[in-house]
Amino acid sequence: MQKRLEIGQIINVFGIKGELKVIPFTDNISRFDDLKKVYIKSNKQEKIYKVENVRYHKNMVLLKLEGVENPEQAELLKNCFLEIDREDAVPLEKGQYFIVDLIGLKVYTEEGTMLGVVDDIYNTGANDIYVIKQDSGKQILLPGIKDVIKEVILDDKIIVHIIPGLI
Repeated sequence: MQKRLEIGQIINVFGIKGELKVIPFTDNISRFDDLKKVYIKSNKQEKIYKVENVRYHKNMVLLKLEGVENPEQAELLKNCFLEIDREDAVPLEKGQYFIVDLIGLKVYTEEGTMLGVVDDIYNTGANDIYVIKQDSGKQILLPGIKDVIKEVILDDKIIVHIIPGLI
C-alpha cells in the first residue's frame, strides 16, 4: 500500500493572495477542513506545506498555503498534485476503499474465472465504474454496486457477479 494518498490537483490560481484552486479527489470535500499540512508533488520535486486556510467555491477547494503569498508563487504550483500521509486520511466506513488500493487488483468471477485487473475507477454520480483491463488489452466496465462487486480482498483480489447482459 502507498504511504500517501492523492486528494486533489491544483488547477489554477485564485485571487491576489496566492490561493490555489483545487479539484478534490474525494467524495467528502469537507475533509479539507481538517488539513494541517499537504505534500505538493510535481515531476520535478516534492515539498511539504502548512495549510493556512481552506474555503470552497463551486465544488472546488480554495487553499491558502504558508509561503505562497502571491499569484506568481501560486502559478508555479499549477497542475501539481496534493498528497497527504495515509494516517491523516479520513477513516473509511466498512465496505469503502481508497481507489489507489483497488488499482491493480485481479478481478475474478464467482466461478473463479479471471476477468482481468482493475485499471481505473471513475465516478458517474450514481455509482463508481470499475475499468477492468484484460491481458488482450480489452476493457470491461463494471458498475460498483453490491449486486456486481461481491467481495474485495485488499492486496489480493476482487470477486464479482456478472449480471446477464453486463459484458
